[in-house]
Amino acid sequence: MGFEELLDEGWEYDRSEFSSTIATEWDLVCEQKGLNRAASTFFFVGVLMGAVAFGYLSDRFGRRRLLLVAYVGVLVMGLVSATSVSYVMFAITRTLTGTALAGFTIIVMPLELEWLDVGHRTVAGVLSSTFWSAGVMMLALVGYLIRDWRWLLVAVTLPCAPGILSLWWVPESARWLLTQGHVEEARRYLCCCARLNGRPVGDSLSLETLSKVAAGEREVRRPSYLDLFRTPRLRHISLCCMLVWFAVNFSYYGLSLDVSGLGLNIYQTQLLFGAVEVPSKLLVYLLVRHAGRRLTQMGMLLGTALTLGGRLLLSPDMLAWRTTLAVIGKGFSESSFTTVYLFTSELYPTVLRQTGMGLTALVGRLGGSLAPLAALLDGVWLPLPKLTYGGTALVAACTALLLPETRNAQLPETIQDVERKSAPSSLQEEEMPMKQVHD
Repeated sequence: MGFEELLDEGWEYDRSEFSSTIATEWDLVCEQKGLNRAASTFFFVGVLMGAVAFGYLSDRFGRRRLLLVAYVGVLVMGLVSATSVSYVMFAITRTLTGTALAGFTIIVMPLELEWLDVGHRTVAGVLSSTFWSAGVMMLALVGYLIRDWRWLLVAVTLPCAPGILSLWWVPESARWLLTQGHVEEARRYLCCCARLNGRPVGDSLSLETLSKVAAGEREVRRPSYLDLFRTPRLRHISLCCMLVWFAVNFSYYGLSLDVSGLGLNIYQTQLLFGAVEVPSKLLVYLLVRHAGRRLTQMGMLLGTALTLGGRLLLSPDMLAWRTTLAVIGKGFSESSFTTVYLFTSELYPTVLRQTGMGLTALVGRLGGSLAPLAALLDGVWLPLPKLTYGGTALVAACTALLLPETRNAQLPETIQDVERKSAPSSLQEEEMPMKQVHD
């Protein structure tokens, strides 16, 4: 907020940069200034709740249904937020918007991977995240053109409408349907997929064959977050992934706070964020294909830690070098973010994939929420925030090496598929019943 002045009839605000904000709408200044910052906190609280709820529910009731719920929730709550008549109403609707948005972010990637073969998972995962980066850059332009907060909310929410319409052509995961015993519905989607790809509908897609596959893959027990820790191998994967997700989010948002202090305005900063992400994703595409997911995750986190450490060695007057390292670090951090979505989706079995994504996303968002608090440690010792961000990334880089490699591996379908792998290297050697359907 720029300069504001209290007159007899109320506050007068500097509107040179924004014509209207929630601060000017409800006079969130002086004693009320904290409520302005709390609005984003409410949003992330909703994201935390959504990660847990949608992760479990999409394993319980299906990906497509919950994706529709998430899309509709974001659209409705976003538009209602734009019409808020009080701060309380705005805070509640933003919390619910965050809840719905979390569902969208954790469902899309697994649903993609469950429909793709081994050779196309990488390109699809990286390509979809590149559209996210394009949206980040477009947001800078939209924000520059629309300076009123209500209309800006409307502008960024309306693209959900065509997204809802596109779900008409999005099939439910055939993998999930088979694990739940819905053989006929799975066959209908698989036959449609075969026709679109110009492949013959042979005996491998007969009801008898699919029923045998479903019998071997089906899980009788309903998914539960406790299932992620009941068996030794899944427990190992879950604990490692939780630490990696925490560090990825913690260092990502820590670097984002650091980049925002480079003397750029809010629009230039937003554009820089998106521009740095595009080459980072191209780097991820090459590395995960040739070096594998595990080494790529480790390397990107290590690069993040080294750039943070390198900035500590530069004197404050070396602004150009410090800025360069900050941008490079942001690129490494974004690469680790892209990799962890792809890697985690491939580690968990179909029956618990969304549940696992929900848990790890929850821990990751906790890391993102703590990043601004860690920045306050500069009052204790100036280099301490960067040491905290970098140290956490370094520990997570080592932890990533403890995870099994998933490059060229079939997606596991059940808990037993994961537990049968006695060593990380055997993950890509085990044949699974679902593979005959893929072929």
